[in-house]
Amino acid sequence: MTPLTLLMITVAYLFGSLSSAVVISRLFGLPDPRTAGSKNPGATNVYRLGGRIPALLVLIMDILKGTIPVYGSYFLGLNPIVLGVIAIAACLGHIFPLYFGFKGGKAVATAFGAMLPIGLDLAGLLVLSWVVVVFLTGYSSLGALIAVSLAPLFTFLIKPLYTIPVAMLSLLIILRHKD
Repeated sequence: MTPLTLLMITVAYLFGSLSSAVVISRLFGLPDPRTAGSKNPGATNVYRLGGRIPALLVLIMDILKGTIPVYGSYFLGLNPIVLGVIAIAACLGHIFPLYFGFKGGKAVATAFGAMLPIGLDLAGLLVLSWVVVVFLTGYSSLGALIAVSLAPLFTFLIKPLYTIPVAMLSLLIILRHKD
């Protein structure tokens, strides 16, 4: 592993460790999402605790935690498998945040952000899959699981080179939802 690869994996983990839900909740004077509501520090729980604006800010920040390190690494010329490892590092930072006692969320938005550099067509298919499932069932987490399960297939159809990294990331998110 090159020093650049190690640096980007570390940067991705540290980026991922910034708990958007905790930070935004503190800024808006909301209860700590790790101990209130569903006890999951994610946008859905922040929505329950504080409404649309804080939840939207959490969602945007969580997406950027995945997008920025992966996009940056892509522009540095790192190969697709390394990009997948960097995406996983960002998600592991979200799941086990260094700055917040290693108690994090499920990393769905961060994983989505990490896949975003693959293309807007993939992003659109993932969002559409999530919307359809949520519309039919009313369950956001089921929508996330179905969308992330379809992500490797969609990626294979769009940019096959990134199928293995996306499958690795999808597996992490599915395992995180085992409960």
